Amino acid sequence: MLAAGEVNLTSVRLLAPHLTAANHGEVLDSARGKKKSEIEEIVARLAPLPDVASSVRKLPTLRFQASPPAVVPAVVPAVVPAVVPAVLPVVAPPEEPLPVARAAVQPLSPDRYKLQLTIGGETLEKLRLAQDMLSHAIPSGDDAAVLDRALTALLVDLAKKKYADTPKPRRSRAKNLRTREASAADKRAVWVRDLGRCAYVGPSGHRCNERRFLEFHHVAPHALGGETTVDNIELRCRRHNDYEGRLYFGKRRRADTRADRRDDAGVREKRIPREAQPPESANLFRNKLASGASPSPGSRSVEPLR
Repeated sequence: MLAAGEVNLTSVRLLAPHLTAANHGEVLDSARGKKKSEIEEIVARLAPLPDVASSVRKLPTLRFQASPPAVVPAVVPAVVPAVVPAVLPVVAPPEEPLPVARAAVQPLSPDRYKLQLTIGGETLEKLRLAQDMLSHAIPSGDDAAVLDRALTALLVDLAKKKYADTPKPRRSRAKNLRTREASAADKRAVWVRDLGRCAYVGPSGHRCNERRFLEFHHVAPHALGGETTVDNIELRCRRHNDYEGRLYFGKRRRADTRADRRDDAGVREKRIPREAQPPESANLFRNKLASGASPSPGSRSVEPLR
């Protein structure tokens, strides 16, 4: 497996202490093509660790010392000038800020993780204030419970802003299918159907599953007659959305892809729209936000988020 590139040396190093004659075949097979974070999940399942206690400690203040300016040797002229130029003040170079380290996440056991990060004094004060205000609901003041409630409220607020998600959404008006921008109801349905992840599937059958910088992608391009419907829109990360656009149009878009193409006499020609792919009959989720959307091809092998 190592020679074939199915596992790397880091995976072997992490899994080696936990391999036995009984489980090595199953464990190594589950580690094929996995990243380091996914291998750590397997290790946490094989050798679970107890939960760690919440702790907050103050980090020492780092003091920066600006490097002294370079000393230029003075040159004594043969004739001293009558006018002495003014001495310019020495400006110290600006201090470079420290790079922000990402939060460290370590799997401890199945569905249990250790989170370590650095926060500022204002953020700590917000955490302490939230613990005090939640003292009736969370008497223990558990940091993990407070953080979970804060993130839940943040996700609800983001869903309202990005997809107009409300408990009682208004009935959608009759829309023009030739418009490029999808309605809020269609965006909610696509996001639920594709599990909030990039639905691009490569030639090898591997799905991207990226959740950052997502965009709404027309499977049948809008410039070629693709309609703005739930079945013709899928989630794509920014890179794969740009990649599929270049597959259709290349680096330079041809003149016949423009909506208002004209012939040699200057008469506008009627463009024949390209037929969109027929929707599939089966639904991936019976969710009120899905509104009967057919699953995208890459969403069948993805487990729903718990």
